[in-house]
This record gives sequence, C-alpha cells and structure tokens, in this order.
Amino acid sequence: MLAALLCVAVVVGAVFLPAARSDPYTRSTLQLSGSVEQGEQLFLINCAGCHGIAAQGLVGPNLHRVDSRKSERQLIQQVVSGRTPPMPRFQPEPQAMADLLAYLHTLT
Repeated sequence: MLAALLCVAVVVGAVFLPAARSDPYTRSTLQLSGSVEQGEQLFLINCAGCHGIAAQGLVGPNLHRVDSRKSERQLIQQVVSGRTPPMPRFQPEPQAMADLLAYLHTLT
C-alpha cells in the first residue's frame, strides 16, 4: 500500500511540477518586479472579501507569512487554478500577479 502511494506521488510530481516550471505565464510573472502598492490595491479589490481586509482570514485562510508556507510558483498556481474551493480561478496579467506576490511578501 505504501509503495503504491509513493508511486502515485512520484507520478503526480513528475506530471505537475515540470508543467508549473515550463508554464509561460508563471515564468513571465517571476521575471517581473512587483509593486507592493499596486499589489495591495489588487488584493483589496479581488481578495479581501474572502481573506479579510488585513489578510487575517475569513472564508479564505489567513495569508500572513504565506510566503513561508508556499513558494512563489505555488502561490501563482493557487491563484490561477483556484485549486482550493471556494477560491475562484483568477489570472491577472503577469505584472499584476507580480504586484500581488510583492504585496503577499509584506504580510508578516
């Protein structure tokens, strides 16, 4: 049973991780410098309804120190995929995503 689970984990990792690395949207986003101020505005407009004005968590989780729990690639994939319901899918322009990442890095 354990061997089967490990095999599935390896296959899933082999399929999904390279896809995230080769994803042009993620690559282009990570090449940009983000604006904390623009990211905060984007957060307030699109994210605060579920994550709270101060990102303290409401329907969505508390986002303070989220950058210590998830890599930038994981954060991008979470936002774009809406993988964890009830989070909607959301794919802003790469510069806007870079701005949002810059803002998330300030949440201590």
